Amino acid sequence: MITPRTVSESSSRPGSSRLRRCLHLAGGGLFAAGLVMGSASFAGADPGDNDWGGESHAPSVTEQKAAADYWTPERMENAKSADSLVADKDVPSGDVASSDPSTVPSQKADPAVQKSVQKQAATDGAETAAAGGTDHIGKVFFTQGGTDYVCSGNAVSSGNKSTVATAGHCTNEDGTWATNWTFVPGYDHGDAPYGKWTASDLYSTQQWISSEDMNYDAAFAVVSPESGSASLTDTVGGSAVAFNAERGQQYTSYGYPAAAPFDGESLENCQGTAFDDTLGDTDDQGIDCDMTGGSSGGPWFLGGDASGAQNSVNSFGYTSQANVMYGPYFGDVIQSTYQQAANS
Repeated sequence: MITPRTVSESSSRPGSSRLRRCLHLAGGGLFAAGLVMGSASFAGADPGDNDWGGESHAPSVTEQKAAADYWTPERMENAKSADSLVADKDVPSGDVASSDPSTVPSQKADPAVQKSVQKQAATDGAETAAAGGTDHIGKVFFTQGGTDYVCSGNAVSSGNKSTVATAGHCTNEDGTWATNWTFVPGYDHGDAPYGKWTASDLYSTQQWISSEDMNYDAAFAVVSPESGSASLTDTVGGSAVAFNAERGQQYTSYGYPAAAPFDGESLENCQGTAFDDTLGDTDDQGIDCDMTGGSSGGPWFLGGDASGAQNSVNSFGYTSQANVMYGPYFGDVIQSTYQQAANS
């Protein structure tokens, strides 16, 4: 069992107040949702530093190839939403450590690469090779405990140009890493216009891996293309990423909700002003949102659309509170985990 990194209880966060309320799962169960830097500099945690707050797993080349072949259209269609992976989880208390606000700038797609991919998608009969500025968002497919699951994810700006942000429970359960982990950006009704991108490395926080602490339900995957040599962000672009941001801001959340009334085949979104969790003792923020399971891991962007900086992911909701989605606060630990993935 991995020992979680200690987070200072005295650390402050911008615009926040401490919460000390116990969550009684019998009355309020959980369900899953289912640094300023230059463009060439992603300075952060030294990859050799063991005190960066996370753990990683690297599937072999053989496993990556098997993952790309594994996800047939039928398997993608039949994958289950990841609700059950966080159902009835305990919610440890404690504030998330934070420091100065910082934002990693976005990365634009390479026009030549996009044009080539769009041409190939049209040849293959795909409906579209772009989704109106949201083609960096996609579906995540993985296998856990012999069951195929689906989540959502987003390509983010990174030094390796190949990093996807998602939820921790979309990569690891009870200390066991997912297999067949694959990202399909721009997914739309079965079409994969930018192909399938398999994980070469998975990163999540120690707090999630060791105790499934909902405050740290975040993860990052470094991915490789099924074919070709272009990077993920050269192909679809990469969102800016913000850490230690002021709380209570307006967010727009995206994902592929698969549970009724949705079918998981198209990208959905919701928008709201964030508020603190007053039902449990998490340090997460909530927004009004009716998305269901399958949207887990989908990005929260600051502002009114997908052009803003990503600042959280769809994580969970309470069964006793309808149409509210919670996401982890992107503080120091999640920032360090991101840096380790982005610099790999």
